[in-house]
Amino acid sequence: MKGIAALITAALLGQAAAAPPEPPTKVIEKRAAPTVTAPAGSIVGVNRIATEAFNGIPFAKPPVGPLRLKPPVKLDSSLGVFDATGIAPACPQFFADSDSNDLLAQVIGTVSGLPFFQKALKVSEDCLTVNVIRPTGTKAGDKLPVLFWIFGGGFELGWSSMYDGGPLVSGAITMGKPYVFVAINYRVGGFGFLPGKEILADGSANLGHLDQRLALEWVADNIAAFGGDPDRVTIWGESAGAISVFNQMALYDGDNTYNGKPLFHGAIMNSGSIVPADPVDCAKSQAIYDQVVSKAGCAGTTDTLACLRQAPYDKFIAAANSVPSILSYNSVALSYLPRPDGKVLTKSPDILVRGGKYAAVPMIIGDQEDEGTLFALFQSNVTSSDKIVKYLGDLYFHSASKQQLQTLVNIYSPWVWDGSPFRSGLLNEIYPGFKRLAALLGDLVFTLTRRVFLEAATTVNPNVPAWSYLASYDQGTPIMGTFHASDILQVFFGILPNYASKSIQSYYANFVYNLDPNDSSGGTSSKSKVAENWPRWTGQDRKLINFFADRNGYLNDDFRSDAANFIVSNAASLYF
Repeated sequence: MKGIAALITAALLGQAAAAPPEPPTKVIEKRAAPTVTAPAGSIVGVNRIATEAFNGIPFAKPPVGPLRLKPPVKLDSSLGVFDATGIAPACPQFFADSDSNDLLAQVIGTVSGLPFFQKALKVSEDCLTVNVIRPTGTKAGDKLPVLFWIFGGGFELGWSSMYDGGPLVSGAITMGKPYVFVAINYRVGGFGFLPGKEILADGSANLGHLDQRLALEWVADNIAAFGGDPDRVTIWGESAGAISVFNQMALYDGDNTYNGKPLFHGAIMNSGSIVPADPVDCAKSQAIYDQVVSKAGCAGTTDTLACLRQAPYDKFIAAANSVPSILSYNSVALSYLPRPDGKVLTKSPDILVRGGKYAAVPMIIGDQEDEGTLFALFQSNVTSSDKIVKYLGDLYFHSASKQQLQTLVNIYSPWVWDGSPFRSGLLNEIYPGFKRLAALLGDLVFTLTRRVFLEAATTVNPNVPAWSYLASYDQGTPIMGTFHASDILQVFFGILPNYASKSIQSYYANFVYNLDPNDSSGGTSSKSKVAENWPRWTGQDRKLINFFADRNGYLNDDFRSDAANFIVSNAASLYF
């Protein structure tokens, strides 16, 4: 069990490791610190070998005191001379349920609560900041395209400084496709996505998404001073970050404009698209709010929300983190996630995409082959069809009938060689039913939902191009396979500089420049030219590119079609 805990820590908490430094291939000549004069202020950054970094630039007033659990408030004055040479603080994190008796959750909670870990994160409620990394020598007017990164973590954990885009920017320079990289912080857990009727009435739902939107507006106002082009912003995210990318497309029924211009013109979604969700004031949401209120000692007060805002930080975070976390038996039946509020996210995302109420921009979207293995590690007692049905009914889909859930579960074979990690035969069954549950969870939340999303998007907007993929580059990894979030190491950081990482980074650089992963024109050279053409995903030609460690292949997007058809036919009952 401790070995599995270590594996989970490596998979999720391990994402928090600092990015690999740029290779010390030459001595950095002594030069003045880069300084950018922007509408936000005079921003002083730090020199690296091939890049310049500006970290922790505030884009909103600190969401503390009366602004806790409130929409972000734009800064109304200049920062003056701002030192952006340090590390941006992380927003308060939700690693593990503080009330859990589960050993795995306790291990993770203990590790994440250690003083050195908290100190390294510089956790603070005053955390709404952006990081900007650009090629050395970039200046205002260069109009480089912008890659805007939204981190993942189940809407419960994650922070900007864990994703140092320096290696990405350096690689893009080498490929002849220099761009400006932006990473943002947004509120997570109970600080960013607390639900409940009180939250709805206060107009304070989906705060994390409002943070993301305000950061996009900051980019529109300021990125030209850093040498970026505000008219060529591509938003990119992984997991909850990818879900956030689509939700940014869908906020305000698809209005992504600011001062009359679109905030972004392209989108990349790694492992995430639509999450059909019940309203922010539904019964299961209210139970979360009531639990937090009770744990904070606010039950029975005249204004429970005001009480939460006034609570001492330690008391509030303990209360917010007392509900089940993603690293628990509940897994992806998330306590905190974006929910329709009638104003910001007007309806469930699946309804918005089918109605065409989203900003339709060219997009790349795909999945890891074994999305569900990470999330099936905690349910060692869910060992039979009946237990899976009960597990899904109790924690996930309250509107689904027992017959519907039985039908769904029966689509997935109980035979070990059919489950996930896929194509691993009789291996990796760490408890009876693990591989079956892993296959089911991965498809419901990620892989097949992606296909359902693409079917809807290409129906309502057939002329807006989309490309899709399946990643299999970690095939053979014990227990996990090509698991959820493995692309952070493989694609984002390129720690394994193999065929997969090089080709994917080339496709992405081309997309950032031309909204087409196959088009290597522009920039300073065409070194980002790719070997294999990536076919568009259309209603007629549903073909994926399949990324392996040593090659790329193609795959028809028709696998596990019975399950996909069930999801479409029963969509109204499969709300989280």
